[in-house]
Amino acid sequence: MLLRIIIITIYIIISCSSPAISIDEFIVIISDKDTGRIISSEVTKLGETIILTWRNSLFNLEVTETYTIGDTFFEQTGVIFHDPYGKPEPVIKAEEIDDFYHTGGPFKVANMSRAFKKIVFRIGEVGNPVIKLKGKDINLTSQVGFGGVVIVEIKGSSHFK
Repeated sequence: MLLRIIIITIYIIISCSSPAISIDEFIVIISDKDTGRIISSEVTKLGETIILTWRNSLFNLEVTETYTIGDTFFEQTGVIFHDPYGKPEPVIKAEEIDDFYHTGGPFKVANMSRAFKKIVFRIGEVGNPVIKLKGKDINLTSQVGFGGVVIVEIKGSSHFK
């Protein structure tokens, strides 16, 4: 009986003193802003990729946004407003992206670097946004519905100690 108590005590001490995730891992949390419900929570490593696809309702173009996991932030590394006829999209400079988001037409930005602590995405009537994370497709419309708001955040291992 005493041996059992010692073993359980040692197990509790070891379990409480070691973090659930390692120092180079991060947790990506996708949640419903209105209810706080966690839609998805995945452990990721530095440099892993998240892809957000959606349809732009103003220009009726498919959009792909690429993000890389940084040290407690998301780094947006690419955006493509796909050409509806399958032609190569014109490449623009990263500093021009804000203008192109509002003026329309196909374009592609590569080698960009914009950091985000969190991403907030309001679900529109047309967009059908899907996040691809760790081999899973997470359809945001089916999770929160039209008008809902999804928050994508990243937490480092220090957050869980």
